Amino acid sequence: MAPPWAGLQAVLFDLDGTLVDSAPDLGAAADEMRLDRGWPSLPLAAYRAYAGSGARGMLKVALEVTPDHADFEALREEYLARYEARLLAATRPFEGVEELVARLTHHGVPWGVVTNKAARFTVPLTRSMAFFAHARAVVCGDTTPHTKPHPAPLLEAARQMGLPPAGCVYVGDDHRDVLAGRAAGMRTVAAGYGYLGPGAVVSAWGADAEISSPLQVLKLLELP
Repeated sequence: MAPPWAGLQAVLFDLDGTLVDSAPDLGAAADEMRLDRGWPSLPLAAYRAYAGSGARGMLKVALEVTPDHADFEALREEYLARYEARLLAATRPFEGVEELVARLTHHGVPWGVVTNKAARFTVPLTRSMAFFAHARAVVCGDTTPHTKPHPAPLLEAARQMGLPPAGCVYVGDDHRDVLAGRAAGMRTVAAGYGYLGPGAVVSAWGADAEISSPLQVLKLLELP
């Protein structure tokens, strides 16, 4: 049997919780809503595990509302406006990410981004960090009619790169990333250093590999 990474041609990454740590800004926008309503502030740790769920996760923590709440859509729009206003205040790449993508580029391994984050937020965020200029594809949550765990965004990234899905590996910090990657016919890597979600059992996701830091991707690919 061929090794798991035989024939690999490209690496695709999730964005939030995999390449960049956006939890400080995601959480702060939600905490502003708490404070404006007279509720006490919560620490970032309360928000971090839910950061991968976007507005839905942040509103659940901050205001204890779920999508079936009568005011959810209005609160969601308020949250998104607040997040957009502070999009780049404290968001930074995870340690090792810039070196990782520089080394992939140096070795001629194309890489790209597939995120459920809307282009409204993804485009300014990626433009603000120079290393994203080397990404061969950036697929946002509204690029295709579907979001992960549907495979369509990953298939679109492979199409943009001119590569077969089977030649790609997808790295993400959520179970839906593994589900999407497998559905797209790609190999998958679970980013165990990311947000993961409350109570996540990463070993049960069925990924081909798990990493505890971004640079471990290079070891998996046997790149120096």
